[in-house]
Amino acid sequence: METAAFAPEFSLAACSAVLEAALRGPGRAPDGRVWFKESSGRNLKRRDWIAPRAALSKLYPRGQVPEDLIERLLSEYRHRLYIQSCKQTGNGLVILLDHPALFTQVLSNILPYTRPLKVLSTKKKCVILNCAPLQGNKGPESLTVSHLRAILLVDHLAIVLRQQGWEVHVTPNLPLKTSVCNFLKLLRVSWPCTQQTTSNEETVSSYKEILSESIYTQLGKDKASSNHAQHILPKDALFKVHLKQFVKDKELEGYDANLDMALVKEEALRQIAELQHIVKEENAEECLVIHVVGCEEEFQQQKIDLLWQILNTGRDRVTQKHLVCGSVKVIDENSHINAVQYFQFRRSQMQDASVMKYGNLVQGDSWTEIISSMTSATIRFELLSTAHRSPLNLDLTQAVNISTKGTKSGAFVMYNCARLATLFDHFNKSVHQGLYPKFPETSQLNFSALQEEGEWLLLYNYVIPFQDVLCQTTQSLSSTKGIRLTINTEAVCKFLVNLSIDFSSYYNRVHILGEPLEHLFNQMFARLQLMKALREVFHTALGTLHITPPSQL
Repeated sequence: METAAFAPEFSLAACSAVLEAALRGPGRAPDGRVWFKESSGRNLKRRDWIAPRAALSKLYPRGQVPEDLIERLLSEYRHRLYIQSCKQTGNGLVILLDHPALFTQVLSNILPYTRPLKVLSTKKKCVILNCAPLQGNKGPESLTVSHLRAILLVDHLAIVLRQQGWEVHVTPNLPLKTSVCNFLKLLRVSWPCTQQTTSNEETVSSYKEILSESIYTQLGKDKASSNHAQHILPKDALFKVHLKQFVKDKELEGYDANLDMALVKEEALRQIAELQHIVKEENAEECLVIHVVGCEEEFQQQKIDLLWQILNTGRDRVTQKHLVCGSVKVIDENSHINAVQYFQFRRSQMQDASVMKYGNLVQGDSWTEIISSMTSATIRFELLSTAHRSPLNLDLTQAVNISTKGTKSGAFVMYNCARLATLFDHFNKSVHQGLYPKFPETSQLNFSALQEEGEWLLLYNYVIPFQDVLCQTTQSLSSTKGIRLTINTEAVCKFLVNLSIDFSSYYNRVHILGEPLEHLFNQMFARLQLMKALREVFHTALGTLHITPPSQL
C-alpha cells in the first residue's frame, strides 16, 4: 500500500478522474476521454475544462448533457473541485473554475505543490539502473554522445525514482579518481565512485561452474568435448551458450529473433555478478532491473539479460526491463566527435557567449561555476528534451542553441530562473533601503488582486500540475508489458521550457515591483507570492536534472 505525504489539496489528475466519473455515471465502460484541460491563454479566458460535443455524443444523444446531471455535478463537486460555473455551449460542456479561491488555496500553502511528492510505501520497492555504456571500465574517450544520452537519462531517472519512494541503485560502481569519474563530475552527474569496488570473484567462479554444467552451454556436460571446445572458441571467450533454445524452452517473448548463440566473456559475468550482489544485499521481495542502453548495444544487452536468467536459476525474484535510447547523430564537419569533445565544444561556446555579453566581468571562480552549470544545463536539455526512444540530431553549427535567446535551450531556462533570483534580490535590497515594507504573512495577502491573464495561466499550467508532471515520468514503470520500457523522461525538460516561455512573456509585460505606493503593495505582494511558487517549481525541476539553479546571469 502507498500513500502520499503532504499531497496537494487540489490536483488536476484527481479533478479529471472525478469529472470523468460524473459524466459517465455507474456501469458505463470508458470509451476514450471526455474531459480535456485547457492550456492556451486564449481559451483560459473563458473556460478551464471542456468536454467536446464529439466526445459527449458517445454518451448522450446529440451530445446534450441532461440539465439535472449538470446540477448534480455542481451540487456535489462545486466546493471540492473549486467550480465556479458549468455550462453547455456550442463547443460542448465547459467548466470555469473559481480562480480567486484557487489562487488563495495554492499560494497560501506552496510547498505541497512545488516540492517532490514523498511517497510512503509499506512494501519495499527496489530498482537497479544498469547503465550499459559504462560497463567494462572504458575510458571517457570511448564514450559517444549517444552513450552520454543514456548516462544523463540514468542520472535523472534515479533522482525521480528516489523521490517517489524507490530504493535506487545505479551500476556499474566505478573506481574512484578514474578519468571516467572525473568526466562525470564535470557534467554534474552523481555516480557511485568508490575507492575499492567489489570484485565478486566467488560469484564469477560459481557462474563458470553453472555454465560448465548447463544444458544450454555448447556440448553440455561432456567434459572431454568441453575441453576440445575451448580450443575452437575465441581467446577471450569462456563459453558458447544456446540463448535461442533457452528463449524457446522458457517461452519468453519480446527478445530479438536473431538471438542464437552467445560467446560468454569474463566481462559479462562480472557485470551480472555486480547486479546479483545488489539484489542479495537489498533482500527485497522483488527487484526491478532496468538496463539503460543505446539502440546500437541493445542486442548485446539482451544477451546479458538472458545469460543472467540462466545463471539465476530462479533463486532471486528479478524482473528485467530494457530502456532503449535512440541514436544521436551530430550534424557537423566533425560528426564523429566523442562525448568528451562534445562537452568541451559546448563549454567553449558558453565561455565565448558569456565574454561577448559581459566582457571582462567573466573571470574568477564564480564565473567558472556559472559557465560549468550553464554548459551542463545546455547538454542535458539537448539530450533529454526528446523522447528517449527517438533518434536525435544535434546541429553543433547553431550556436544560438546555447544563447539565452533560444527559447528551447537549457540556457534560456537558466536565464529565466536567474531572473527570478534577481527579482527577489532586488526586492530584499529595496526593503532594506525602506522603499517597500517587509513581506507580510501569507494570511494577510489578498489574491483577488491577481487579475492579469498570464497569472492564472502560470498557476494553472505550471504550479498546480507540477506534481503530476513528476509522476508522469515513471507512471508506466509497473504497467509496461514485454521487456522494453517507454518512460516519459523528457517530461521535466519540456515542462521547464514551456514554463520559461510563458514566464518570460508575463515578466516582460508586467511590472512586478511597481512604484513604492501603498495602494499598489497588495498586488505586488500577491504577484511576488506567485513568483515564489514559480521559483520553487524551477528549483525542484532543475534538481531532478542535477542542475544548480543560478543566482545571477
